[in-house]
Amino acid sequence: MLKVTNLACSRGGVPVLTGVSFTLAPGEALVLRGPNGAGKTTLLRVLAGLQPADAGEMTMQAGDSAYASHADGVKSALTVRENLQFWASLYGLPLPDAVLVDFDIAHLEHRLAGNLSAGQKRRLGLARLGVIGRKILFLDEPTVSLDRQSVARFGAWVRDRHLAAGGIAVIATHIDLGLEAREMDITAFRADPSRPEGRAAQSDEAFL
Repeated sequence: MLKVTNLACSRGGVPVLTGVSFTLAPGEALVLRGPNGAGKTTLLRVLAGLQPADAGEMTMQAGDSAYASHADGVKSALTVRENLQFWASLYGLPLPDAVLVDFDIAHLEHRLAGNLSAGQKRRLGLARLGVIGRKILFLDEPTVSLDRQSVARFGAWVRDRHLAAGGIAVIATHIDLGLEAREMDITAFRADPSRPEGRAAQSDEAFL
């Protein structure tokens, strides 16, 4: 389970969000909505432990989460398979061949990552999520550089592989991934400097 209670976070020392609360059970996904600059990336980075929260609590099993941002995180001098094998070895896990099929990179497995197109690199970067075996995924605009077919394929992987196996996902995206997911408009949690301690003017419209 992932439980977030009254979380507050800042960007560059400036309060961005406050009072963020939600609970996700195994198999559930939450899609974060809001305009650019609203704080989606900041929230995901705090949830993933990449920067400290200003206040609030998070409850999840330690070491069971992964964060994926706009960067593909691939090693150009390695082949597609070698990139995935690197991550599998790092986490002490076998490399599941199914992940090459799930992300449509089986035909590219012996090609150097440095010679891939932007979309192919993105699929390879996302395929890492199918290798490392983390139950909670924090995903920041995961479909950047993907065409419509690849977006649908990724959504299917999240739904049929990750969530179906009891995983949890928190995803910042403007794209419809075809998931049965809760949606949260984070503008309802935007910090207001004019209020005590930057408290947000929240409403029931936070969850869409």
